[in-house]
Amino acid sequence: MIHFVGAGTGAVDLITVRGMNILKKADIIIYAGSLVNKELLQYKKEDCIVYNSATMTLDDVIEVMELAEKEKKDVARVHTGDPCIYGAVREQMDELDKRGILYDSCPGVSACFGAAASMNVEYTLPNVSQSLIITRMEGKTKVPEKESIQSFASHNATMAIYLSIGMVKELSKRLIQGGYSPSTPAAIAYKVTWPDEKIFKCTVETLDEVARENNITKTALVIVGDVLEHFEYQKSRLYAPDFSTEYRKAKE
Repeated sequence: MIHFVGAGTGAVDLITVRGMNILKKADIIIYAGSLVNKELLQYKKEDCIVYNSATMTLDDVIEVMELAEKEKKDVARVHTGDPCIYGAVREQMDELDKRGILYDSCPGVSACFGAAASMNVEYTLPNVSQSLIITRMEGKTKVPEKESIQSFASHNATMAIYLSIGMVKELSKRLIQGGYSPSTPAAIAYKVTWPDEKIFKCTVETLDEVARENNITKTALVIVGDVLEHFEYQKSRLYAPDFSTEYRKAKE
């Protein structure tokens, strides 16, 4: 069996219990060494074989998985954050499907949720934003035209922008072109939940300036939205005393 495991945002104790147990039982671990915290390897058993996929091609990874299947060994394929967010897992799964090799997935904590925890922010404040858009700038990987930064910015919803800090000047420009006010609150979240985590609060207009001043060029995501200030919002009706639920009657 191949297990795709989300390693979480960086902190060793933010892997799920299920993910930790998969690592403990795995005969082989293939992990994204450029992003996944190497301290997670402390969970492996003594005779576990470890591969760093940062130095491997897709064919190399599949070859290891195929051999493991023939030898009836369990593989933990460890990705940063949650594998379903920019994890390039579908292409691996398709190759496994072709070979009739079974696999499953274990979710993890993605960086935008680690950032929210570090900032003590709620992305979905009533009367401010009820949506979180997860997206990226176009780079080596193309982005569909209908999913441009400008089109998403027109909603003025909360936005978590991955893999774009190296193009932050252009990102800032497109966010404003799309409809965000230049003064819209923003944050640059660098290596969230790692020991050297840094959070820089700014505005959409000052994103590039703050990134340059602090020499942030990679391993960071950008959060945009009025929820970052959280001064004016409506309280949830769920806990309002005059609101009835399945479990509680409204107080008169």
